[in-house]
Parts: sequence; C-alpha cells; structure tokens
Amino acid sequence: MDTAVSVFAFPTRTLFGAGALAQLEDELTHLGIRRPLLVTDRGVVQAGLIERVRNAAKSFPYAVFDGVSPNPTEQNVLDGIERYREERCDGVVAVGGGSPLDAAKAIRLGVTHPLPLEQYDDQLDGGAKITAGMPAMAAIPTTSGTGSEVGRSAVILLKATDRKTVIFSPHLIPSVALDDPELTLAMPPPITAGTGLDALTHNVESYLAKGFHPMCDAIALAGTRLAVSNLPTAVHHGGDIKARANMMMASLMGAVAFQKGLGVTHSLAHPLSSIGGLHHGTTNGVLLPYVMEFNRSVSEDRLRDLAAAMGVDVARKSVTEAAVAAIERVRRLLQEVGIPDRLSALGITREMIPAMSKKAMEDACHLLNPRSCAESDMVALYDRAL
Repeated sequence: MDTAVSVFAFPTRTLFGAGALAQLEDELTHLGIRRPLLVTDRGVVQAGLIERVRNAAKSFPYAVFDGVSPNPTEQNVLDGIERYREERCDGVVAVGGGSPLDAAKAIRLGVTHPLPLEQYDDQLDGGAKITAGMPAMAAIPTTSGTGSEVGRSAVILLKATDRKTVIFSPHLIPSVALDDPELTLAMPPPITAGTGLDALTHNVESYLAKGFHPMCDAIALAGTRLAVSNLPTAVHHGGDIKARANMMMASLMGAVAFQKGLGVTHSLAHPLSSIGGLHHGTTNGVLLPYVMEFNRSVSEDRLRDLAAAMGVDVARKSVTEAAVAAIERVRRLLQEVGIPDRLSALGITREMIPAMSKKAMEDACHLLNPRSCAESDMVALYDRAL
C-alpha cells in the first residue's frame, strides 16, 4: 500500500498515511477548535506520543486528561467531562487505542447531553436520544485494532448495567480521523498481535453477521485479506511501515464493516474484559476459531469466501473443506503471532464461566450472529475455549 497521505470520507473525513499527524493544526483550525481537551491514557503519555501530538499543533493550548483505563469506565468519562468543563475546552483530540477514543466520544456526549450514560444504551434504543451539536473531535489512533476513529459507537463499562455497554449513534462519529501508521511503529509485539486480531475479528464477524449489506461485506473481505497477510510482519518486524499501514487500514475497514453487525465472539469477549480483566482484542482472537466452528453449520459458503480472502487455495476444495480451512488458517495465525489458543493460558478458570455466560447473553452483539445463541451455547463455547 502507498504510504503517502490520502484524504477520503466513508463517511468520516480521514487523513491516512505516514506523516498524516503533521496536518493536525490545519484540521483543528478548520474545525474551529481553539482549546482542545486531549483525551488519552498513561501508556500513551509514557510512550512519548502525546508530545508528538502537541508538537504537531504547537499553537493550541491543550488541556490533558490521561485518566482512561484499559477498559474505559463510567467514572473515566465523568472525570473527563469535569476536566473539559474546568478547562473551558471547546473540542476534543483523542489519542490512543480504542479505549481513549471511545472515552472521548462519551465525554463529548456527556458535555452536551444531560441524561445518565445508561440512558443511551444501544440495547434500549438509546441512540434515539443522541442529537447533533456535540463538540468537534479529532481522533488519532496509535494502535491498529478497534478502528474507533471511524466508528459510531463507544463501549463503556457502566455501573447501572454492570457490563461493557455500547452507546451507538452516527452523531458520535469523530469529525476527522488522522490515521498515521508512524504512530504504531513502537507498539510492542503482544499489543500489535492483540489489536491486530481485534481488527481481523471485526472483519470476519461482520462478514458472517445476519443482514444484507453488500458494501460492508466487500470491505470485510478486503480487511480480512489485509489483516491475515500483514499481521505476522507487523508483529515480528514492527518497523515495517508498509505492514503497519496495511494493519491500520484493516482496522479502519473492520470498523466500517461492522456497521452491519458483529457476532457472538464479541459477546463472549466483553465479559472476559469486564470480569476477567483481559485485553479485548486478544480474547477476540482466542475465541474466533471456536465461534467460526460454532457457526460453520449455517455459514459454510461465507466461510469459504473468508478462506479465499485469507489466501487459502479453495479451487479444489469442497465448501465444507474450505470452511474448515478458514478456521484452521485463523488457528495458524494465532501461532504465528504468539497468541495462545486457550483461555486457560490467559488465567480464565471454569468457575468464572457461569457469570461470564450470563453477561454474554446480555450483550447485544450475539443478536446478529448467523446462528442463534442460548446461554447454554455461551457456556459450551467458553468451555471449549478453555
């Protein structure tokens, strides 16, 4: 992929390519932001990336909020809202992985919408209560996983629901995304692997999800191809800017594609973060082949398409053989990037399964899974993945 900066909208205005960060000052000026709140986490600060952002727009007096947790919480959002108001900010710049970007979306929601956050829960059609007029937001990803910079949702752990709760509205889409793969060059291999598997899962699950959306389907197949062919290089040769750019595009494409929907992998993964404290993308990767096998009985044709996108030669394979090959290709990818294929290797125990299965059923992602799920299926999937 050409790493020169390109500008496009789908629907987010996006500046993509090595060096895109240098255009931040122009973008903030265009958005009319004069005093932005810079939302991030302490890991991004320690990595020195915040200084790079500040240097890209030196004329702006930033206020910084770096209190976002790895799995963003309601308290993180409330603290960010307080900081925004104290500093009299008029816009948001979010820097980091999915957690700071999601928290920033919820902060800009909170400063303009008075209801408690649980009132905006997507499962309660809370998006109907979200209106335009939120502060402008520039999103700058430093990982290649969630694609939150072009997404219309924020996933926040709320007290009232006691689960990772999806807040969803087109009004949450950032005003501009600056996708600069140079910001991902220093990502360590485990984070590169986990976030990359998140991007892959978004593409795979959206392609398998129920519903008619040929545009998302096409994007999901292309995103799958990029993720599988570039993730090992990005993990083992982190300075390869082409692989980093391709993974950033796979991430972006996955977030666009899952406008169609996701599946049971995400419903299972969310409690592994909220209850088990695990990295979301890593658990998506571990679970994905088990869920693909669970869905195989109703999705063999689509799994064959995914196998082809993953580089599997399907010409002489039956549909069933190709579907099985897609699952095996994901298992092999886990080995290639050093991620275990068992939850027990990440500290999950059988005693945790009942509570996680209950939370997984409460998570709306499984509603668009191609095969319907009962709580007993959640139990069985967790058990198989142990």
